[in-house]
Parts: sequence; C-alpha cells; structure tokens
Amino acid sequence: MDWERRYTEGDTPWDRGTAHPALDGLLAQNVLQGKTLVPGCGAGHDVRLLARHHLRVTGLDIAPSAIERARNFAPVNNETYLCEDFFALPKEWKQSFDSILEHTCFCAIEPNRRADYIRSATTALKPGGRFLAVFYTDMEDQDGEPPFGATTGDLDALFGKHFRLLEEYRGMPTFPGREGCETIRLLARI
Repeated sequence: MDWERRYTEGDTPWDRGTAHPALDGLLAQNVLQGKTLVPGCGAGHDVRLLARHHLRVTGLDIAPSAIERARNFAPVNNETYLCEDFFALPKEWKQSFDSILEHTCFCAIEPNRRADYIRSATTALKPGGRFLAVFYTDMEDQDGEPPFGATTGDLDALFGKHFRLLEEYRGMPTFPGREGCETIRLLARI
C-alpha cells in the first residue's frame, strides 16, 4: 500500500477527524502510563488525546504527509511526531516505551506482516509495558484491502507468546459504521 499517495490524494477514510471515541474514558482509568508510542498515527488525533492525559507521546507514521498533517495541529503537551518505519525502529528505542496505543496500524498491514508488527511492539516496550489496541474483529472480508480483521482466536495466537491479556472491552463507544466490528484489548508485555 502506498500510504504517502493515499495522504497526498486525500484518500484517508480512516481519518475521522478526532480520536477514537472510547479512548478518553479508558485513558481516564490510567490504563496507559509514561512514555507512549502510537504507530501509524496518521494526522495524530489519538496522539493529541494521549498528550491531554499527560502522557509523553510519540506519534509515528511511514507517510511524510501524515506527519506533516499531524504537525499542523496546535500542540497539546509536548507530543512529538516522527516519520519512521515501525518495522525498522531505531536501536535506541529498544525497551524504551512504557505503553503503545494501537489504532488502525495493525489492521492496515498485510496479515503476513503481523509477526513483524508484534516483534516491533515487543522490542519497543519495556517488560510489563502496556499495549492498548483497537482491533477490527467480527467484520466482513474486504476483498484483500485494509482494514484486515482478525478473530479473537487469531489475536490470542499472535500476541499470546509475548503479551498477557489484562482486559477486553466490547461494545465501547466507536465511530458510526464501526459498531460491532471492534474489540479493544489491554495487554501487558511479558
């Protein structure tokens, strides 16, 4: 997928112009703490919400135009945005994050790259670090196009070796059209 082209052409239907509706309530419960990474941050709506909750947050995206969009918003609380490949993180980032927020990155990558995604998340997180994810589950096949869904069994198999499930949330507030298609999970890195 040419994510830069999608941003330059304005073909970003996943960008709803605001953070995910369930996140504010979850963040108020202090499910994430400390230095937080948001892979595939796009225009940074979730990043800015995390910053409002006083997390030290870094938004990461592979598309330079996405990072440019994110930086065009007024800063909230010293959040940063970097154009980097989540699959090739800088070595100095090893075990340097307390938390990761996943929303629309995992579902956007080809399913055959999911092990690479988990490897990067595991490398970036400190032991015991929290991983909060909005996963697409219970959805129809998209004919080989993102978003790529996963069953909860798939998620257990993929993440189970490196993460422990702390909480699972269904029926949380979401964007119109996504009702019944999401499972939110809070995991801890083993």
